[in-house]
Amino acid sequence: MLVLLPPSEGKTAPTRGAPVDLSELSGTALTPARERVLTALERASARPDAAAVLGVGAKVADEVRRNLDLRTAPAAPAATVYTGVLYAAAGLAGLRGTALRRAREGVRIFSGLWGVLAPADAVPAYRLSMGVDLPGLGKLGTFWRAQLGGVLDERAAGDVVVDCRSAAYAAAWHPPADAEHVVVQVVREHGGRRQVVSHNAKHARGVLTHHLLTRPGRPPRTAEALAGAAEELTRSPTQGTGAVHAVELGPVTRGRRTLTLVERG
Repeated sequence: MLVLLPPSEGKTAPTRGAPVDLSELSGTALTPARERVLTALERASARPDAAAVLGVGAKVADEVRRNLDLRTAPAAPAATVYTGVLYAAAGLAGLRGTALRRAREGVRIFSGLWGVLAPADAVPAYRLSMGVDLPGLGKLGTFWRAQLGGVLDERAAGDVVVDCRSAAYAAAWHPPADAEHVVVQVVREHGGRRQVVSHNAKHARGVLTHHLLTRPGRPPRTAEALAGAAEELTRSPTQGTGAVHAVELGPVTRGRRTLTLVERG
């Protein structure tokens, strides 16, 4: 099982800890690429039009200025730096024992700056989306797509890839043909009608991630086993609004399948 997560836009800046050491991050083959993106980000963040270049508003100007100090700022595990709805539900920072080992081996977080991270990788808070066209490098999704296959293809081969990424981050790496690629979709059902949800989908994907990491038994290795594990969520004792009450696994389409989590509206 390989679970792919997007980062969170909001991040908790560490207040203590040594600065990031690129050579200590997982996927050491990415170190030169990470150095290139970090250097390009520093240059872009020093520009008078930095916010426009990075595609953000004036309200996050402080976060853009923070990009200038990433080499010296305190770093902490990605599981604690990334915050928001998905990460609150996934609870990566509080995992222990078998669940923690599963997360280390089977969860990867995509990042416009770092490419891909394991939950334990120590990084500072930063501001950079995968959808940015970074001066000197171009579209980050395209840049990282040329880099990530070397560190992810072998890990994914023969396994099930549980894809919880948004579109911009999904563009950075496509699982190889010998992996079962399953994209997680969330819909809300109300009055017999279904609607795809966006913000609440983050919570549902986080709930699924937490369940896959903490449930007893072996992690799923096929799409069918993944669907069976997800169906366990429907047997939760509390099934109110927003709870998963049905799970559907679609057929293979363009090399991937869709796992639909149906929430009660």
